[in-house]
Amino acid sequence: MTTESVIIQSPYTQESNFEQAINNEVAEQWREREEGFIKTRDKRQLYWISLTSPKHSKAIVVVNGRIECSDKYQELFFDLFQQGYDIYSYDHRGQGLSERLIAHSDIGYVEEFDDYVDDLALMVKHFNLSRYDKRYLLGHSMGGNVMTRYVQTHQDQPFDAIAATAPMFGMNIKWYLKPIAMVLSQLLTALHSQPSYAPGQAPYYSKPFDGNLLSQSQIRYQWFRKLYDEKPQLQVGGASTRWVWQGMMACKQCLLLTRQIKRPYLLLQAGDDRVVSNSAQIRFIKKLANTNSQCALKIIHHARHELLFERDEYRNQTLQTTLDFFAQH
Repeated sequence: MTTESVIIQSPYTQESNFEQAINNEVAEQWREREEGFIKTRDKRQLYWISLTSPKHSKAIVVVNGRIECSDKYQELFFDLFQQGYDIYSYDHRGQGLSERLIAHSDIGYVEEFDDYVDDLALMVKHFNLSRYDKRYLLGHSMGGNVMTRYVQTHQDQPFDAIAATAPMFGMNIKWYLKPIAMVLSQLLTALHSQPSYAPGQAPYYSKPFDGNLLSQSQIRYQWFRKLYDEKPQLQVGGASTRWVWQGMMACKQCLLLTRQIKRPYLLLQAGDDRVVSNSAQIRFIKKLANTNSQCALKIIHHARHELLFERDEYRNQTLQTTLDFFAQH
């Protein structure tokens, strides 16, 4: 009697066929996107994209992280689209193809963190998701914070469930700086007449794969860096003192206002994250569980910060957990 091993085919793009996929079927779908610009209340231009099919009755709005852009998420959009979801996304003000906010456009800058939240609210209205049976929100890192602040402050939001990958609810700051970080960033912002990099921050450069804190997938990491090298208009460097100050205040608000989150909420944590604070994520989800019985935590052990750009074993878990959660709601 012989036994045959069963090979389960993953429904998602895999590293073994990444190069073939990203240059062919993923690129082909990306060329089919709708795209455009929309003007915000303070007259800033935001770049947006959508990938839609008349066959789809479910939609996901993807909110990316700091220094990211829609172009970077082509593989994710492809995988989600293949699973039957229409995709909507956009570039935050000050990054990607959206309008830069200051003359020194490499500096990560925002006037008020609430501007990001207002932009998301504007995009949700613009995308007009009313025709869908189900609508979901997926945010990564800073985007997870923006998305959380949005659902905390917009009780009329249309989403059936929300998922955050490695959300920024606290920054990974050295222990001795934590007590003074917010005051220091406020002080440095006040001292400089023009926006300046926060301490330890620097202009954009293409960091080598070895030693990077984002991903253990060499092929995905190198593709993203090559994309930014070939399209320098997508590049954003280190954060400004004002961005750090505003970001820390937004983290505090996420943790303070958990009871305002009424929708099913999934938090996916990268076990080896050294970019954002995992302990802040645990505080958030424990507090949320007191008032929201439909929240869940999934730890992707040994994964680095960019769960959606990680090695297959971590990325597959992230995607499957997210889509299973959405399917329940």
